[in-house]
Amino acid sequence: MPGRHTESAFEAAIEHHLLTAGGYAKGDADSFDQRRGVFPKDVLAFIRQTQPKEWEFMEQLQKEKAESVLLDDLCAALDSDAEGCLKVLRHGFKCFSKLFRVAFFAPASGLNPETQALYAANRLTVTRQLRYSEKHGNTLDTVLALNGIPVVTAELKNPLTNQTWRDAIRQYKADRDPNDLIFHFKKRTLVHFAVDPDEVYMTTRLSGNATHFLPFNKGNGGGAGNPENPNGYKTAYLWEEVWQRDSFLDILGR
Repeated sequence: MPGRHTESAFEAAIEHHLLTAGGYAKGDADSFDQRRGVFPKDVLAFIRQTQPKEWEFMEQLQKEKAESVLLDDLCAALDSDAEGCLKVLRHGFKCFSKLFRVAFFAPASGLNPETQALYAANRLTVTRQLRYSEKHGNTLDTVLALNGIPVVTAELKNPLTNQTWRDAIRQYKADRDPNDLIFHFKKRTLVHFAVDPDEVYMTTRLSGNATHFLPFNKGNGGGAGNPENPNGYKTAYLWEEVWQRDSFLDILGR
């Protein structure tokens, strides 16, 4: 039990930074739609806020079915081999001939108030212990989502519990079914991180035991790993820099 508390503390420290300094909101694990592989409330709230005319069109056309029809067409685009998660995030999806956007990225230049307002409306969430599949009770330590669409998973380990990033990789290979919707390659989450206080590894595709993880470290004096961090964990750059709201949106947009 002390070990679990220690690992939870590492998880909580990352969440705390993202919520207080990273530009994130707290995600609701209970609101995740396992069948669709999205957070419907966040998707719909973003579309209502940023595209009221298009949403009004859907309501007039579909009445009480508007929400489910829109979500089904979104998921059809996410699941399409021709589209997929990244393309939908960058270019939107069609529903009854209308284009709906699920993200707005920072304009390359200029400070147009309208585009700035749309960019500011993006909602990044961090959700802990997400039960992601109807088939089993497995949970993911951390999931990052953009406007209701999950884009990152992370398994977090702490050496004080006698586990490291290597155990997180083994967990992804042995205990995470690539057939679960949230892991579908290019269709839901885009990258998976194995993280401990000292090192980070990542992969873009889960393939069971064939999954190939790459180091996502800064290097240390010409060697592997990360340098000492006088202000905290060696791997804090992951959530303080890479996952920081503007930085992360820039990565997704480019």
